[in-house]
Amino acid sequence: MTDPADPFARQTRTADGPPPGCPAHAGAVSLTGLDFQQTPSELYRTMRREHGPVAPVLLDGGIPAWLVLGYTELSYVTSHDELFARDSRRWNQWENIPSDWPLLPYVGYQPSVLFAEGDEHRRRAGVITDALEGVDQFELGNECLLIADDLIARFAGSGQAELMSDYVHPLLMRAVVQMCGMPATGEDTRRLVDDLRISLDAAEGEDPVAGYNRVGERLRQLVKEKRMAPGPDVTSRMVMHPAGLSDEEIVQDLISVISAGEQPTSNWVCNTLRLLLTDERFAVNVSGGRLSVGEALNEVLWLDTPTQNFIGRWAVRDVQLGGRQIREGDCLVLGLAAANTDPQIWPEGHVGAENAAHLSFSNGEHRCPYPAPLLADVMARTAVETLLERLPDLVLSVEPEELVWRPSIWMRGLMELPVQFTPVVQ
Repeated sequence: MTDPADPFARQTRTADGPPPGCPAHAGAVSLTGLDFQQTPSELYRTMRREHGPVAPVLLDGGIPAWLVLGYTELSYVTSHDELFARDSRRWNQWENIPSDWPLLPYVGYQPSVLFAEGDEHRRRAGVITDALEGVDQFELGNECLLIADDLIARFAGSGQAELMSDYVHPLLMRAVVQMCGMPATGEDTRRLVDDLRISLDAAEGEDPVAGYNRVGERLRQLVKEKRMAPGPDVTSRMVMHPAGLSDEEIVQDLISVISAGEQPTSNWVCNTLRLLLTDERFAVNVSGGRLSVGEALNEVLWLDTPTQNFIGRWAVRDVQLGGRQIREGDCLVLGLAAANTDPQIWPEGHVGAENAAHLSFSNGEHRCPYPAPLLADVMARTAVETLLERLPDLVLSVEPEELVWRPSIWMRGLMELPVQFTPVVQ
């Protein structure tokens, strides 16, 4: 909570409301609603036209923040940790945040690498980087291939599947937990995979907090097991790292690694499959077309990036950004999707998917650790190519316009991706 004795805290509220320059002023745009969730690109264009590269927005419950829409401005924010930091305890709105606020799991401070700064962040991120660099990309690709074949075999004979639940999510989750030292199959792994799904994307009647707690308990047990008997996996390398992280630090950072490795990569795969199955540019070579798959994967990172927006950064002091006066303690939401399609970098209106200068993995010191994008690419490419090679006549079983995006301003992914194909006799 904000310290009432803090002089800045006193000036952030007046009898008449927020002070001039506060993001609650100047026609702030609510980041909620079906239109924002289903057709965000149109709203980004409108916001950029009306507000410029940094727009005042309202989060759930009318909480003010800034959405950084410009490519140059977002690159600046993520490159200047001394001005825009990750420790959310700086936020000047804590006194207005209820205990059941929907976004609390994303902004509430946790002792993990996500909220660490300076030397502590470099220490924690260095451990993750070293642990991920130990992953053999060829072995990872082969493991993903085996998992993919196992999953495809379960529905290949039926001639139809819902790819999100039958293929994409279980493949990525199994691959990531196996990379971290869990067995590929078994009841223990199945429960962990299910609890991770619940904690990240709970269905009606499921408790994400309880699922998250069970994930923590299982990972604590995993860390203890790896201290006694280390193996060739990410968790063991974190345990044995000379930086000497505590068990709880490793657990917190493992949750970050697994969460970042599964959900965004799953949506990357699904969004790529949607593009391949609906865009006539890829239709000719979609079956086993490796070059087309690579182009589609990269184009999705530009135009339908899995992580649309990320919360966030907090201003260390008063600062100007994109013509806006940002106050100390203000929250900035990183508009990754909007920045990737900024007309300032694509003046002709055509996004050149042939280059990889997108911000989908963020930028600066807090971007995804260097090996992570490479490993995500191995998993995503293997998932897409294997499916198309095993089921070469794969087509959507609904019209493209019937596909529904998940109701989220943060992640860009489909609710379902139903397909049909010629049944394969096993």
